[in-house]
Amino acid sequence: MSATQTSPATQVDTPPTALKVLIAGGFGVGKTTAVASISEIEPLRTDGSMTDVAILGSLGRAAPDKVGTTVALDFGRVTLDDGTPLYLFGTPGQERFAFMWDELARGAVAALVVVDTRRLACSFPAIDACERNGIPFAIAINQFDGIAWHTVAEVREAVAVGEDVPVVTFDARQADQVRAALSAIVASAAEPDRAESPSGGAEAGDPTAPIVPV
Repeated sequence: MSATQTSPATQVDTPPTALKVLIAGGFGVGKTTAVASISEIEPLRTDGSMTDVAILGSLGRAAPDKVGTTVALDFGRVTLDDGTPLYLFGTPGQERFAFMWDELARGAVAALVVVDTRRLACSFPAIDACERNGIPFAIAINQFDGIAWHTVAEVREAVAVGEDVPVVTFDARQADQVRAALSAIVASAAEPDRAESPSGGAEAGDPTAPIVPV
């Protein structure tokens, strides 16, 4: 090769962009379990003790064996089969921590709203938060003890989401099932008609926005 000739450009493989995904839902539906079951790193948990009022009230009756509750977030990391890294942010479930939800939503490209079909009403605030922040989301029906209490169609109607919202079933304790649910919502969020959020910018799932807690 002469001195005036140039060698072909060297192709550099660009690593996949890390994406922020919320794991949302009501109290005791399995968000912390889902993050812990799939995270490749030791998950960060911010548990606090439940108050006596919560234990003796409706929350305690909903999950009688639960003595702690997420007070800020759960954090984990997982790599999808196509090499895309996901940073998972589990939101607090109790409505007294609702002020955290909009902050955690910043920069998220998608959300998995985990529901317990025995307590569907507690999923409504999480769905509202996703819609308010323009985040594509999927409904993930957590099958406690492997039991399907209601069909996918019944749940879709009960939570009033359209056909464009994926509804999947999974066991939050099974990493492969959590991975499949995450893959489904990330793929759905990447579809052209959902790529641009109504709100726009980092507040509505801009993948270039910071992915650290705020």
